[in-house]
Amino acid sequence: MMLEYIRYRVGEDDAETFMNAYRAAMVPLKASQYCLGYDLSQCAEDPELFILRIRWTSIDDHLQNFRASAQFRDFFTHIKPFVAKIEEMQHYTITLAS
Repeated sequence: MMLEYIRYRVGEDDAETFMNAYRAAMVPLKASQYCLGYDLSQCAEDPELFILRIRWTSIDDHLQNFRASAQFRDFFTHIKPFVAKIEEMQHYTITLAS
């Protein structure tokens, strides 16, 4: 399993539109055989910060298989207006867990 973290900075005026875009984008994401789950969190101290965490079967499944799929095209259609608001997008391997 591979974790992808995407950090967004979304202004207060765009926050509801952003969350609605992700509500719609979660449908094709959930339909992907490569996605094991996801969550979107808003920072309590700085409400303009959002973290999207996606659990992928592997980094290759995400970058090669999902991105070549119809589900990705549908997913991206919803979130495209917010791509410029990404501050960080990285993949992580779990090293310790309980």
